[in-house]
Amino acid sequence: MPQAAAQDRQGKIMADVKARKRPLSPHLQVYRPQITSVLSIAHRVTGVSMALGGVLIAVWLLALASGPEYFAIADGAITSWIGTLIMLASTWALAFHLCNGIRHLWWDLGYGFELDQVTLSGQVTLVVSGALTLLTWFIVA
Repeated sequence: MPQAAAQDRQGKIMADVKARKRPLSPHLQVYRPQITSVLSIAHRVTGVSMALGGVLIAVWLLALASGPEYFAIADGAITSWIGTLIMLASTWALAFHLCNGIRHLWWDLGYGFELDQVTLSGQVTLVVSGALTLLTWFIVA
């Protein structure tokens, strides 16, 4: 039996992966970031951050239900500069996730797969999510 082969349970010969010299799979150090890959990663990150934001909302609601002392602590944290920054980032995450989700729905319908259309829809997603964030903060403030 060749040295670079092994047998599985049924006796079939399988290649020994460790014995062969194969190139490593390409990774982020090889590929140049493109708008599609960056927005794909951002979509995942904003999804996770919105889940964490949901936990913060639940804590705020629990503080509200627990009495004025706890609510004052939670309100102080949210209205601090770091809390305001987190709220701003959460607003953008929600707007971006919404816009990029609509973009993906458009793709699910079979539209917008040409390279120039993909780039344009990514740019529109970024601009509209930024505009929605500013509009939301303008209305709330």
